[in-house]
Formats: sequence, C-alpha cells, structure tokens
Amino acid sequence: WLDGNSTDGFRKAIEKEFSSIWVFNLRGNARTQGELRRKEAGNVFESGSRTPISITLLVKNPEVQTEKATIHYHDIGDYHKREKKLTIISDAKSIQGPLDWKILKPNKEGDWINQRNELYDSFIPLGDKKGDKKEKSFFVPFYSNGVKTNRDAWVYNFYNESLVKNMKESIRLYMEGLKDYKIRSQGVSKPKADDYIDFSQKMISWTREIKWDIEKGKEYDFEPDCIRTALYRPYVKSLLYFNRGWNNMQYQIPKQFPRGTIANKVICVSGVGVTKDFSVIITDTTPDLELIGKSQCFPLYYFEEREKNTPSLFDAEGKDDYSRREGISEFILDRAQNNYGKNIVKEDIFYYVYGILHSEDYRTSFANDLRKMLPRIPLVDSVKNFWAFSKAGRKLADLHVDYEDVAPYSEVKVSGDNGNYHVTKMKFPKKGVKDTIIYNSQINISNIPEKAYEYVVNGKSAIEWIMERYQIKTDKKSGIANDPNDWCDEVNNPRYILDLLLSIINVSVQTVDIVNNLPKLNFEE
Repeated sequence: WLDGNSTDGFRKAIEKEFSSIWVFNLRGNARTQGELRRKEAGNVFESGSRTPISITLLVKNPEVQTEKATIHYHDIGDYHKREKKLTIISDAKSIQGPLDWKILKPNKEGDWINQRNELYDSFIPLGDKKGDKKEKSFFVPFYSNGVKTNRDAWVYNFYNESLVKNMKESIRLYMEGLKDYKIRSQGVSKPKADDYIDFSQKMISWTREIKWDIEKGKEYDFEPDCIRTALYRPYVKSLLYFNRGWNNMQYQIPKQFPRGTIANKVICVSGVGVTKDFSVIITDTTPDLELIGKSQCFPLYYFEEREKNTPSLFDAEGKDDYSRREGISEFILDRAQNNYGKNIVKEDIFYYVYGILHSEDYRTSFANDLRKMLPRIPLVDSVKNFWAFSKAGRKLADLHVDYEDVAPYSEVKVSGDNGNYHVTKMKFPKKGVKDTIIYNSQINISNIPEKAYEYVVNGKSAIEWIMERYQIKTDKKSGIANDPNDWCDEVNNPRYILDLLLSIINVSVQTVDIVNNLPKLNFEE
C-alpha cells in the first residue's frame, strides 16, 4: 500500500483522515528479483510473508486542525537480514527513539516515496488509448498485453506431439463435462456448472471461463491450425495453442499476429505496477504476458481482416486476407520529420524507440515513472543523436530477434563435448561463480565474461533465463511434463540448447557494448 499504483487513492484518503502518520518501512519484498531483491533482503515475518512490511501509526488528534496529515517516514535500509531488522526495531523501542524520521511531501499523483519526475510528463506517450491523447503518441492504439492463458502447462509445450495430446485430452474432458452438465441440469433454472461437473480431473484447467462456456453450451474441437510458435520468456521459444476458448485473454495480439506465419515485430515493455526494474525486448513472434512482466507490446505493424479480393488503395500487398497498417502514428512521423528531416520514415522511429528504451540515463532518471506508468519518450535535440539511437535500436533489434543465428562468443570454451547434448538442469559450479556453466554431466562452458551478465531483462540476465527455462519440469497440478530437449527434435538440431546458450552469451556481450555506446542524455538541465 505504501508505493503501489492501485493504492494511491488509499494514501490520499488517510492523508485527509488523520492528523499525523508514522511509517517505519521494514522492506522485505520477496516478489522482486536481482539487485532490488537483495536490497529488500530479509522479511521480519520470515517465510510468513512475501510482501514488504511496515509498522504504521495513524494518529487522529481532534485538537490539530489540518487539511492533510504530517507524514513521518523512516526506511530501515538496504541489505539487512531478518535478525538485523528485528534488532533495529527492538533498539528503537518507540517512535520517540533514535530513528531519524523525515517528513514526506506527497505529490499530486499520491506518491509518498519513489516519486515521479515532473519532466516525464512533458515527453510523448509511447501509446495511449484514451480520448484525444491517443492521437498524440508514438504508436496507434493497437498495442496490447501479451497472451494470458491462465493454463500455461496445458497450452504451452516444447513438443508438438505433447501439446496436441494435452489439448485433445483437455477438450475431451470438457466435452464430457458439457454432456454431463446438459443431462444432469435438465429442468433446472439457470444451473451453475459447479453443481454438476466433476472438477477432480487434472488434465483440464477448470477456470471460470471454461465453466461459463459449459453453461453456455459451447462445444469445442481440437484445431491443429491454432498451434504456433510463441516467445514464452526472454529468448525461450515454445509452442502455443493459440485459441480464444483456451487462452484467458488474447487482447490485441490477433491484430499483431493474426497468423503464426505473418511477419511482424513488436517492442515489449514492462507493464504498469511490476516490481522488477523496467526492461524491454523485441520479438517477431507471439509474446506471452509474462515475457517481460505484464508485457505491453507495441507493433511495427497491425493487421485488419479484409474481404477477399477487395484491398483498398492503402492496403499493403500480402498473401493473407489481412490489410497491413503502420503501428507508428502519423503524429509522431510529422514531429520527427519536422525535427530531423523529411527522409525519416516510420521504421526509423520504431527503432529509435527501441534504442532509447535501452538508455541507462533514461532508465535511471525515470525509474520511478517507468514502474508506475507506460513509457513516455523524449525526442532528442540533435539530428545526430536521433540517428544514433535509431541505428543502435536497429542493431539491438537484429540481435534480439535473430538471436538463434548469432555466433558463439569467441573466447568462451566448451569442454567435454562428446555428442551428448541432453539437458536436465544447467547450473553454476557454486554460488557466486558464474564464469563457468555446467551444461550436463559431460559438457562444461567456461571463460564466460562477467560483462555478459550485465544484460538483464525481466529481472535476470538473459543467460540465466536460458539456464532456468531449459530444464525438465513437471507441473505439479496437472502432472504434465515439459522437456526442452524435445524442442531440439522440433527444430531438427540436437545441439540447439547448447548453441542457444553460446549465442545468448554473445548476444549479451554485444548488447552491453551497444548500450554503453549510446549517446548520453542529461535530464537535469
């Protein structure tokens, strides 16, 4: 409640209700990752809570006449273990003890701590879907969250045969449930699925949407054409059963990727309210909601279905029955051409966005804003810097989209390669030692540069995403197994996982180099 976007109204309310407020922030947020997680450190309730804890005193003094409370605040500090925090609390004894209280001055948005930067509001929104503002942003209002399935274990899998089997079994159980529901609920007014269905079956995820479909009498068949490749997590592809009935929400993704074979690129940024540091990734395939943390995906193109053989004058040619539209707005094209010259095209702006979203100066200056709002982007002052960001963004995009084709980093050494590329779970030799990865019982990868781990996306390094996701897992709820080695068969490359890891090491090093050479941005002038 102290810093959440959704609780700004609560903060504003208690400011009005009380004469003084004392907040002792004990931190301990376990729903963070990386350096932020290390700073949050121990929780005073240990495993009893994953949320941050504070001691809060709300004081209402009838003799004090004030419109808003005086807010006293003390932060316990970074990196403290649970025992240290308990000692600090015990030694303080009272709000009148040795704690150094500071007075908070909330802003108009209701931020108490980690306040937004007023300069951020002067930048142009990446996207906006509200009223007139949607005409004055970088992208037209067809950006979208990534696919939210609410049944990942069932609709995602590395192996086509397993995915087909899982989905056919889910649909079979659904249809059996529908049949039982129709028979058992005859004559009942507005019968509820919960009263007539056996929900003990594990090979189907009985979400409320599926129960509503039962009540509507909706029938399903398995549709092979719904299987497509998706980017599930950073640099982790998987097969997805892309079907509205079996995905909780597809949002605007059907406009961005109406078919799995249609070419497009989308820039995916962290969604509003995520606890991890802001990050961004680009993909040319269907993105998952948690690809980048409540992903908001901004497309180079979007597609509208058209009647066959009736393309309009403005439709780009294509083999499919879709009209291709530009994702970048006319508004920002006019602005950019006025600032930088008439030779600017929309694709240049698209890559400019990707470049500047990697700028450490930008991310650091507006870290609080980026957690609480969608990105707003400045147009840099000089033509030279615009092109520097655009060209860097294009280089980054080529790396991050075509990551599988990037050659291994030249200085990395692979030992024990005897042709056995089967992976169970990759690991480091010991805690804190990351220059070597134990790939399997025979193969080791060593001499990995420390720099490679500086490329962090969605809370952890790209390398560690590969290590985490390319391991054999069995979903506890359904019992469904997902074996990344099966993907090697899908792409007909037994070395795929090893090659991928070696490529991502190089992708990471090159990304860090490109980002470090971006033009400097000074937002304090």
